[in-house]
Amino acid sequence: MSSQLCRLCGEPLKHTFIDLGISPMANSYVKTERQMEYMYPLRTFVCEHCFLVQTEDYETPDHIFTEYAYFSSFSDSWLQHCRTYVNAMMERFGLSTESQVIEIASNDGYLLQYFVEKNVPVLGVEPAANVAQTAIDKGVPTVVDFFGTRLAESLVQQGKRADLLLGNNVLAHVPQLNDFVAGMKMILKPDGIITMEFPHLMKLMENNQFDTIYHEHFSYLSLTTVCKLFEKHEMVIFDVEQLATHGGSLRIYVTHADRRDVQLSHRVSELLDQESQYGLTELSTYERFHHQVVKLKRQLLSFLIEQKNKGKKIVGYGAPAKGNTLINYCGIDRDYIDYTVDRNTYKQGHYLPGSRIPIYDPEHLKQTKPDFLFILPWNIKEEIIEQTQFIREWGGRWILAVPELMVME
Repeated sequence: MSSQLCRLCGEPLKHTFIDLGISPMANSYVKTERQMEYMYPLRTFVCEHCFLVQTEDYETPDHIFTEYAYFSSFSDSWLQHCRTYVNAMMERFGLSTESQVIEIASNDGYLLQYFVEKNVPVLGVEPAANVAQTAIDKGVPTVVDFFGTRLAESLVQQGKRADLLLGNNVLAHVPQLNDFVAGMKMILKPDGIITMEFPHLMKLMENNQFDTIYHEHFSYLSLTTVCKLFEKHEMVIFDVEQLATHGGSLRIYVTHADRRDVQLSHRVSELLDQESQYGLTELSTYERFHHQVVKLKRQLLSFLIEQKNKGKKIVGYGAPAKGNTLINYCGIDRDYIDYTVDRNTYKQGHYLPGSRIPIYDPEHLKQTKPDFLFILPWNIKEEIIEQTQFIREWGGRWILAVPELMVME
C-alpha cells in the first residue's frame, strides 16, 4: 500500500495503476554527457473512491516548472487549434473589449495572442519565467507565479476577475488540486465561464498511451473524476467536447453551481455513461492496463533489435516528455537510436534525460539520411510526416510505437 493520499478525496491509495520503473524528470534535458541527473520511481496509483489516477510525489512544482523547456508555439497544428478555440469562444460567449480573459499556465502566449489580436483584455499566469518572458515580449501581459488560492485572492484584490478563465493541459500538472480549483472559483465572475482541456484517461488506456505518464503529470483524469472535483467546490460541468489533441482530450465547460441560466448539455451524461460502460468505475479495468503496456514494449524492442542487427540507422524526431518516458521505460539508448531532432532551439545541443541521446536541428536528417525516423510526439504525427517528406528521397520510413508498433513508407 502507498503512504500517499488521494489528491482529490484524501483517502489512502491502495492500488497500483502502472509502474514504469525508474526515470528522470521527462523535461530535464541534459547539457553534457557527463552531467549527473536524478532518477525517480515512476509509479501511479488509482483511488478506489473517486478513481483519480496519480503519481507518487518526488519533486515539487517549483523544481519542475520554474524553468521549463516546453514552448507551445513550436507546433503549427497546436497554434491552429488555439486560433480555432479563440474564434469559437468569442462567438459562443460574446466576448468583447469589455471582457477579461485569464489563462492559467499560459506558456509563451501561444493562445492569448489571438485574443490580443481581437483587442480582448487578457492576463496570463505562468510559473516558468523563461517561457513567460517570451509571452511578455509578444505583448501578452503575464504574471510569473503558480496559480492557487493565494494568487487568486491577490488578483481579485487588484480587480482582476475572469469572464473566461481557461487552462489547457494544466490540470494534470497540479499537485494541490483542491487549492487550484478553489482559486478558480474565487477569480471567476458570478456569470463567468471556465474551459479546461486535458488528456482523457479513457483514451490513454484504450490507446496504450503510457508514455504520457511522467512526473510532471501529477494526475490522469476522466470526466467522472473531474465532475467530482468541481462539485466539491460548488461548480458544475455543463458541457464537454471530445477533442483529437494529445491523443484524445476533453474540453470541459464549467460555471458556478448556483447559476440558473445555464443548461446542462446531454453530452455530459452521455460521456459519463461511456466511461461507466468502459469500466472506469471498476478497479479491474485499471489493473489490466499493465499487461497491454508490457506487450507493446516487447514488440518495439524486438523490432529495433532486428533492424539494428541488419545495420539500419534509426533516429528520432522530437524530444517530447512523452518520448522520454517511452525511451527510459523500454531501456532504449544510443545503441538503438543514434540521435533525435527537434525544432525547439531550447532543446537543440542538449541530450535526452536518462538515455543521453543527442538532440539536433531537423536539418541534420539530410546529412545522415537515416533508414527510419521514429516519431516520438505521435500526437502531431501528421504534421511531422508532412515536414519530413524528404526522407522518401533515400527510402526512409517512419516508425510509430503508440498505440501500436507501425512502420509507414
